Amino acid sequence: MRDPYEVLGVSKDASQDEIKSAYRKLAKQYHPDRYVGNPLADLAAEKFKEINEAYDTLTGGNSSNSSNNSRSYSGTGTYAQIRNYINMRNFGEAERLLDDVSDRGAEWFYLKGVVCLGRGWHAQGINFIRQAVNLEPNNMEYRRTLASIEHQTRGYREVGGDMSSDTACNCCSNLICADCCCECMGGDLISCC
Repeated sequence: MRDPYEVLGVSKDASQDEIKSAYRKLAKQYHPDRYVGNPLADLAAEKFKEINEAYDTLTGGNSSNSSNNSRSYSGTGTYAQIRNYINMRNFGEAERLLDDVSDRGAEWFYLKGVVCLGRGWHAQGINFIRQAVNLEPNNMEYRRTLASIEHQTRGYREVGGDMSSDTACNCCSNLICADCCCECMGGDLISCC
């Protein structure tokens, strides 16, 4: 890996705020969503991964806590690849890989739910995540995500009434749910956009 300071374009004596600022600027510039259908998409994805790794190196691997932006999952399994696609907001590729999985356990249902929520399919997403929690009730990642989504949805229903009748509330609810899932998986939808 290249020098993380060089990757982020900051000096070796840069403060955490300067590192965070440089990271956010570069992550936004090279975010895969900006390159959909572009011949440079693969290069941008590689650069995006390099930026995330540099930031994690300089911040002690806490990008999910400090910047709440996408992080790369290490590992070579299918689920690690799917999580990386989700973090890059490439829901189509994540879903394609999910559809190829034949052994559909709790993690499959959880990731399918996250993909659905990311696409704005709230009802389907929450049902998949509920199924993941039912299959593995002691998995804290699944439970936290479900609780967060239910809490946010409950809050919006109390304030805005019946969400199904109000398009703006539906849109906001979907964005909040997607943001919750991104946060649980180490990213932040709001700062990525």
